Amino acid sequence: MDMEPRWLTPVEERAWRGMLRMHDLVVSEAGRVMQSEFGLSGADYPVLAELTRVPGARLRILELTKVLGWEKSRVSHQLARMVKRGLLARDECAEDGRGAYVMVTPAGRAAIEAAAPRHAEDVRRLLLDHLTPGQVTMLAEISETVIGKIGDTPR
Repeated sequence: MDMEPRWLTPVEERAWRGMLRMHDLVVSEAGRVMQSEFGLSGADYPVLAELTRVPGARLRILELTKVLGWEKSRVSHQLARMVKRGLLARDECAEDGRGAYVMVTPAGRAAIEAAAPRHAEDVRRLLLDHLTPGQVTMLAEISETVIGKIGDTPR
């Protein structure tokens, strides 16, 4: 039995397109600033941010892949570029010969520490300053709900 497609209503279409456009604009502008002022690509910053959030500033590569929500090949290529630039180092996992750790180098730590204040200001300037405190709370709740549901869905 063929089911009718569940087309988006005009409001749903507006929400979907608006979310995509907002995401693209905020990420693009924040990435442009990171690149021009700190030499960090839009992909460098989240890698460094996630690694510096954990004790020892190191994670197994598979864990980092899950935290970032990226494809393994994207993470692999990104890490290779960052290792080559001296921002990260790799260390083989002694307990598991197939796994490896990635860790922030002193140069990587200096880069994230220099860029983080500007990044926080850009997040405020590009997104948060345009919302009421209630809207910020609602955005956080909506994001967590959607991420949680997608994370629970088998692929």
